[in-house]
Amino acid sequence: MKSARLLSLFAAALLAGCGRPTAEQAAAPALPPARVQLARVAAEAVPALTEVTGTVRPAQRAALAAKVMGTISELPVALGQRVRAGDLLVKISAAEITARVTQAQSQLNLAGRDLARERDLLAKGASTAEMVRGLEDRFALTEAMVREAETMLGYTELRAPFDGVVARKHVHAGDLAAPGQPLLELEGTGDFQVEADIPDSLAAALAPGAEMQVDVAGTTFAARLVELSSSADANARTVTAKLAVPAGAPARSGQFARVFVPGAPVNTLFVPAGAVTASGQMERVFVAGEGNRAVLRLVKTGATRNERVEILSGLAAGETVVVNPPAGLREGQPLEARP
Repeated sequence: MKSARLLSLFAAALLAGCGRPTAEQAAAPALPPARVQLARVAAEAVPALTEVTGTVRPAQRAALAAKVMGTISELPVALGQRVRAGDLLVKISAAEITARVTQAQSQLNLAGRDLARERDLLAKGASTAEMVRGLEDRFALTEAMVREAETMLGYTELRAPFDGVVARKHVHAGDLAAPGQPLLELEGTGDFQVEADIPDSLAAALAPGAEMQVDVAGTTFAARLVELSSSADANARTVTAKLAVPAGAPARSGQFARVFVPGAPVNTLFVPAGAVTASGQMERVFVAGEGNRAVLRLVKTGATRNERVEILSGLAAGETVVVNPPAGLREGQPLEARP
């Protein structure tokens, strides 16, 4: 009997303890409303982007080759050296061309003296006009020979056609230069271009002047299409395109580039870039859920366009997201919209 009474008292105490909140539960305060900026998930029809690879190239570049045969006597530039337009890059020693200039100049001097003498005689009536005309033709011929020889002599010096940097050297002082043999490659240091091969199915909708997004070393910028080939590569089914890199963009010759080519429009969801935060490998946003409380949502993002992020999955059109969520924002916390 006594044992039954003790058991009844224990059960009553247990029931009373279950119905009464603990001290920790009683002390837990409700989360205060968070003043945040809200934005709606926008659905827009935008062109689908196809990524193609490209290479940054200088807008000005030249491969300098020899036009005469001879030994390279001077090569006063080093690889990577900056040069100014008109600077001497290569000098070729060609003694036979120098001798030809001397020979042609001697013939010109002789023809000039003969022509002057014959004109004096014609004035005195001791010569004929036909003889003078023949000497004038001879003088003109030797003059042309001098110009030809001097032009050939000018080919023994290669000078920079523009301001730039020596990108490649194929020869050294003492090497034999032959006509058509490349000696140096010069690249400009001013404007740059991105060269890319675009699928011909996408190139049909492009025209010079169109803008495309380009990514170089993690930096995205808008580049203008300046050249588009009129023919496609029969093997790769691509068209060569050149896009001007804007001034100030962090690009240098030879860098790898990603070009995003626009295609047919597709329905796409966008949110402000500040709405998406990263947590390790995950991307997440806070959504204003039922009762205007914060709901944490994992998302998958795409390209960034004009400070807006493309949402591939995790959100629906018309939902409201928190822009630049404060660090202390928690799941289930009330939200108070601010202007």
